[in-house]
Amino acid sequence: MEFDAYTVTMLRLRPDAPVMGEAEAGELQDRHLAHGAELQDRGIILARGPFVDQDDPEFRGFSIWSVDQDTARAYAEADPAVQIGRLAVTVLTWMMPAGNLQFGKVRAPRSRAEV
Repeated sequence: MEFDAYTVTMLRLRPDAPVMGEAEAGELQDRHLAHGAELQDRGIILARGPFVDQDDPEFRGFSIWSVDQDTARAYAEADPAVQIGRLAVTVLTWMMPAGNLQFGKVRAPRSRAEV
């Protein structure tokens, strides 16, 4: 059997994340969304989104990348929410039977107003 390998990242809320007011957190979320949308538009991120109803509330998001681990890590670490110390990045390689996933071009939200 052949396998496809995907670079994936998981974002976790850091235990030492800075405490933010609602306005500051909202502005950071907009910058976070814009960063990811731009990478998705360029085809660097294939799919991404937040976790909901998870057992561990520290898990925040998941992305599937079209690039190698080092490149994905560099882009993920450039995320404003990672840069400010709110989120931490874990990079992994995810294997599955070849052809199991297909990705379509979709417009990703660039701000909370578009969600």
